[in-house]
Amino acid sequence: MREIIRKEMVDSIRDFRLPRYNELPDVGLYLEQTVKYINQCIAPLGCAPITNSMVSNYVKKNVIPGPVKKQYYAEQLAHLMVIAIVKSVLSLENICKLFHMQKEVYTNQTAYDYFCSELENMLLYSFGLREEVEHVGVTVSDLKRMLRGVIIAVSHMIHLNCCFNAIEAENEEKAKK
Repeated sequence: MREIIRKEMVDSIRDFRLPRYNELPDVGLYLEQTVKYINQCIAPLGCAPITNSMVSNYVKKNVIPGPVKKQYYAEQLAHLMVIAIVKSVLSLENICKLFHMQKEVYTNQTAYDYFCSELENMLLYSFGLREEVEHVGVTVSDLKRMLRGVIIAVSHMIHLNCCFNAIEAENEEKAKK
């Protein structure tokens, strides 16, 4: 049974893809719609969902730009997607520092799309679907090395959580018999 569960985990990661910046809704989503959208996108990763109050707190603490007429657009969605995924390995303070550093060098679109590509790259490697880690992007900088370190930590955390969940599910199945 463990191999069946592992195959399901691997298949979900093989098919996983975050929406790129140009694919994010830019029509303006209200808070509840924003939270639902982000949680749907990250659900395959097993990350803890975000809540309305978390988003409101991120705005109050200036972690993300505030809504425009109570609506969230691509810029806020991109920030929230990153926060939702990395909050398990970085403090909010360090996430803010990464955002600030990124803004000095890259556009929001470039930084977010790089994050998506690098996360998918590392997940494939962590789950054994790729023998080597591919090089994403053309520049090498301290910021990119830091971000890659965060993404490595996140991808390994996701892999470990999937493995522990599979073991727990297997044990529950055995207990039912």
